[in-house]
Amino acid sequence: MNRVILIKYGELSTKKANRNFFIKTLYNNIVEKLEGFDVKISKDLGRMYIYFNDEDLDDIIDIMGSIFGIHTYHVAYIADTNTSDIEKIVIESLKNEQFKTFKVIVKRTDKTFQYDSPTYSKILGGVVLKNINNINVDVHNPDVTVTVEIRENKSYIYFNSYKGLGGYPVGTQPKGLLMLSGGIDSPVAGYLALKRGIKVNCVYFEAIPHTSLEAREKVISLVKKLCKYSNNINLHIVNFTPIQEEIYKTCDSDYVITIMRRMMYRIMEKLVYKYKAKAIINGESIGQVASQTLVSMNVINSVTNLPVIRPVACLDKLEIIDIAKKIDTYDISILPYEDCCTVFVPKHPVINPDKERCIEMEKSFNYEQMIYDAVKNIETIKISDKEQENELL
Repeated sequence: MNRVILIKYGELSTKKANRNFFIKTLYNNIVEKLEGFDVKISKDLGRMYIYFNDEDLDDIIDIMGSIFGIHTYHVAYIADTNTSDIEKIVIESLKNEQFKTFKVIVKRTDKTFQYDSPTYSKILGGVVLKNINNINVDVHNPDVTVTVEIRENKSYIYFNSYKGLGGYPVGTQPKGLLMLSGGIDSPVAGYLALKRGIKVNCVYFEAIPHTSLEAREKVISLVKKLCKYSNNINLHIVNFTPIQEEIYKTCDSDYVITIMRRMMYRIMEKLVYKYKAKAIINGESIGQVASQTLVSMNVINSVTNLPVIRPVACLDKLEIIDIAKKIDTYDISILPYEDCCTVFVPKHPVINPDKERCIEMEKSFNYEQMIYDAVKNIETIKISDKEQENELL
């Protein structure tokens, strides 16, 4: 019996005029993720079909669970659209299942088929009862649900349903740059941005010798985890040491974090334009630390007119940790290697900073030249989730 992985789109089905674009992007993402497998993929406006070799099924099923834009997917048996072939394959395939109770659901999109859906559900249920011993119908809590989708030429029979990640296919929105610190929150923010179709690249602010090379490797490992939900991701590494040391020398200690974040946002704005992105993304969560109060966010955000997307802004820490564990970034994020946002944290950082006071302190050093130098000397690493070396660009 031939089988196929049957993919349902969910939210993509609401896109009307843009539907083809969303489905084509999903198709391209699946093709790229399944590179190296012997598969054939076809699509229409209602479904996508992956024809596969049996020995690859488990690996392909696992990959499908990490691709945004898929609502549900099923491993389905293929039948010709006639009662004889459908009933034959239903009985043969059910012999591979262990069950005592069942129900039948028929979904008929081919209106030329001789029975409507409720009628054929009852007929097919009778066929199952006649051919398989010691089973009963249970429409409320069956051991097995036999679903038959009757379409033109071919029909599809399945007993399973895998829940996809939903969201939009990555690439249906333009690029955004994620401020990836190495903590718990920013990788989760990246994951949630990918879920809305944003092609994410990452920016890491490094302050050697105050931060370590282990901290960089930690960030690279986090990007690899995010690559599972995307494809290749570029990690842009900013040498933030000169700026950070100058802030620490010339600015009031309680304002160090606020001014440091303002400098980061200025750099991010230049990188957004440099790499043709459309937004800044970060892991700020309202009220979690001093720089993430609403007053602080307003003062920090005032240095750029670009959209700043904060996917975890209204989540509490436990909710963020739950997602981090689900996407397998949590254990990496809690490794004890400090980033530049934590090495110079003052004892009492300001929680309600004054913007004019920030501007006055920033006049004490030539930050524009330092930002120019930082952007000019960016180091970029192309990272993949596949077993290959990262590529220095």
